[in-house]
Amino acid sequence: MRIRNQRLLGVSGLVLALGFSALGAEALAQHQLTGRVVDERGNGLPGARVSVPELGLTTSTDRRGEFIFLSLPAGEAQLEVNYLGLPPGVRGVNISASETNTITFTLAQAGDGVERIVITGQILDSAARALNQQRTNSATTNIVSADSIGRFPDANIAEALQRVPGFAVARDQGEGRFINLRGAPGDFTGISVDGVAVGSPDPGTRAVDLDTIPADIVAALEVSKTLLPNQDADSIAGSVNLVTRSPFDRPGLRISGQGGLSYNEFGDGNDRRASGTISNTFGDGRFGALLSASYSRTDRQVDNIESNWIIEDVGGQDVFLVDEQEFKDYDTVRERTALTGSLEFRPDDANRFFLTGSYSRFRDDEFRNTLLVIYDDGDLQPGATNGNATWNDARIEKELRHRIVQNEIATIQIGGEHLIGGGELDYSLSYSRSEQFNPRRAQFLFRSSIRPDLSYDFSNADSPALSLFTTNEHLDLSGYGFRENVFRGQTTEQDEIAARINYAFSGSLFANPTEFRTGAAVRSREVTNDNEQYRDRRASANPGQPISAFLGTERSQNFNYFLGNKYDPSAVTAYWNANQAQSTQADVRRVPQSTTADYEAEERIYAAYGMATVEAGATRIVAGLRVEHTQFEGSAPFIDDADNISINRISRDYTNWFPNLTVRHEFSDNLIGRVALTRAISRPRYQDVVPRVEEGDRTSLPVEVDRGNPDLRETLSNNFDAGLEYYFTPLGLAAINVFYKDLENYEFELVRDGTYEGLPARISTAENAPDGYIRGVELTYQQQFVNLPGLLANTGVFANYTYTDAEITLASPISGSRTRVLPGQSDTTLNLAVFYETERFSARLSWNDRSDYIDSVDGEDSRLDIFWEGRSQLDFSASYDVNDQLGVFFEAKNLTNTEGVRYAGDRSRVIEREAFGYTLFGGLRFNF
Repeated sequence: MRIRNQRLLGVSGLVLALGFSALGAEALAQHQLTGRVVDERGNGLPGARVSVPELGLTTSTDRRGEFIFLSLPAGEAQLEVNYLGLPPGVRGVNISASETNTITFTLAQAGDGVERIVITGQILDSAARALNQQRTNSATTNIVSADSIGRFPDANIAEALQRVPGFAVARDQGEGRFINLRGAPGDFTGISVDGVAVGSPDPGTRAVDLDTIPADIVAALEVSKTLLPNQDADSIAGSVNLVTRSPFDRPGLRISGQGGLSYNEFGDGNDRRASGTISNTFGDGRFGALLSASYSRTDRQVDNIESNWIIEDVGGQDVFLVDEQEFKDYDTVRERTALTGSLEFRPDDANRFFLTGSYSRFRDDEFRNTLLVIYDDGDLQPGATNGNATWNDARIEKELRHRIVQNEIATIQIGGEHLIGGGELDYSLSYSRSEQFNPRRAQFLFRSSIRPDLSYDFSNADSPALSLFTTNEHLDLSGYGFRENVFRGQTTEQDEIAARINYAFSGSLFANPTEFRTGAAVRSREVTNDNEQYRDRRASANPGQPISAFLGTERSQNFNYFLGNKYDPSAVTAYWNANQAQSTQADVRRVPQSTTADYEAEERIYAAYGMATVEAGATRIVAGLRVEHTQFEGSAPFIDDADNISINRISRDYTNWFPNLTVRHEFSDNLIGRVALTRAISRPRYQDVVPRVEEGDRTSLPVEVDRGNPDLRETLSNNFDAGLEYYFTPLGLAAINVFYKDLENYEFELVRDGTYEGLPARISTAENAPDGYIRGVELTYQQQFVNLPGLLANTGVFANYTYTDAEITLASPISGSRTRVLPGQSDTTLNLAVFYETERFSARLSWNDRSDYIDSVDGEDSRLDIFWEGRSQLDFSASYDVNDQLGVFFEAKNLTNTEGVRYAGDRSRVIEREAFGYTLFGGLRFNF
């Protein structure tokens, strides 16, 4: 299947041309109506459908429960409001011709003829808010409210998104970090905060490290799986907008917060988590201010074993061998700090000014005790088979690493919204910054002079039999001598300034009410990456003390392997502090590695769009066209054979057109269908496209070389999406969505054997695959079982399942084939949650599962492609509201004690095994 972009472009352009030309003859009367739909407590109801049936006009409320009709005739109008989970309401409104009309519409939970209150607690209340917004949106969307996030034991945004249909999470030490939406890589999903696009702190990807942002600072997560023309096009898989709180979400003085402590199975560490929000509206409700803060700290130990697999010719046959193993014992402290703020001024019902800001910081402070076994520093003995080998004169090293990585993401935005000239004008100016740096990244290494004969047997891939832990040469401290002291640091900064303006106005097209919208945006992003590496093996760096002087009394037990006593962090830190100045001098600076990894890039995007939304009875048609012009400049240092440094530069620009046709049809009040034909883009990763040549250690062959590709092109995707959703009473959904993405110039990384400066090398380069696709189906079901007897009427289920199939076609074959599986794509993802809820108590048991997926492609031999094993996790959460102001909660995470496993081509060749245990968390919530 290939979607013809030219046809879609023509249809979209024709509709826009006809629409704008018809405005003069068929414009509606320009009298505006604004309002707010609230519940009995005065809380805004998002996603409520508001209609004027006699005029065929329909709109929906935003996240604050507010709505706008841009054009109504003067006189009496009958207003109907429909909200899933509450009885519908009808109200007559007198539309004045002299001013903006404003009303507040209250929907009660019970009334005449209504059997029972449907929304009894926070789980169902948040579900109602999500379903109502999803039902009324033109595009295919998912909404996750703050209450829903709070009912799952999810500490960061990545983990909160794993509950949404189509999302899978890539983890680090058990915590979600990157997301994959509908089988696509993380780079294909755009991330924004209050509509402000944010960049990745990580220099190696455009995918945003979502573990940087805590889950408790957002009011909602808005997931758009199909885009509209007024959205940025760099979201092939979809976009995620993190909506922070507004003082007008709940007008008046509001104070809320939560806090608690936890127990972690590994290391007996603790989590500490607290957050709070204060907001108020002043001046007759015209001015609002809000401040929100969050802090969390996790102390955890992690067991980790990594084995590096190679293929060698042994006796004329290919044999899979392990040439190196690392046994890593982590002691980590992870901290998240976040602030959000908002100021809003509404001088009248037709004007709004706002200033919003957010700041998130993630600090990962880890000491890593590592035992290194380097087999191929010795000699392979005859008789080696797959997974079994003996090496003579192997090498043993014992190392302590202290690595602090700090990510920061900040946004600030100022703007306004106005009802003016019979239409709605909004504009904003924003700044965002993403940064990653290392306050400390140091290594302290001792090498043993004992060169033992070692063997291994991987018959049990997870717990191989290793002779070292029988003969215990690694425990003989007399053989260890100081080897080296290493300091490294890397700073990546991304700064973006953006300006946007949009204008919407009402008219008619072919006698159908139509909203026309147009707008423009400018985004300018600057990216810098600076890397520094120092390695000191001089006699002056030798501490002059044996390794025993730096070891403590704590045992290092990694799974069932005893590694010896751990380094004493305080003793080694004292050594680092005393020696850092001399060990970061120019004569120990690793010049190639400290220079060639640096780069700078500047990307400017100029965008404009036009779109028309036609309400043709039960059918809504959105047709539009977006154009984005990209200007890119990049540079990187280069060192030639004579060690002369020069600057390589690249400059190019390109223009892309993004037509859009989205159709939403109501077969009935409860049955909604959608079809969308869209086009989207993913621009190359910065470090992959700049003219960069980064080399590793030349003393360790083959040399690891990471090379940029200035000829790398942007990935484009023509997308088809179709879905059918049935909303049933009292509050439920059954849905099916199918999708197909036709990829052009998909970016992937290949690792090939070659030569560099006359030395054997493993060269990594990003390349374009000419063709590819992602296709799949999503199934969603959720329901409260109100028809069951007794206590079972308070139970319900949330379930979703996604199947994806993806493939890329390479320009040249690898291992005899030009087709490869798409990295990051799991065939299946599954979420299943059962809940029990009353007005005061709620409990939820949640199961999350994703199947195996490929992590990286080996450019020489597909048998060494690296996969992550599929992973399942069982979580539990419960809460009890003592009264309307105070509640208690309990969370249990990873009750299945599921580990993380990577393997090379086959599950019998385990590359990495990592265990992090379960976590129990409890605390208090308050709300005034």
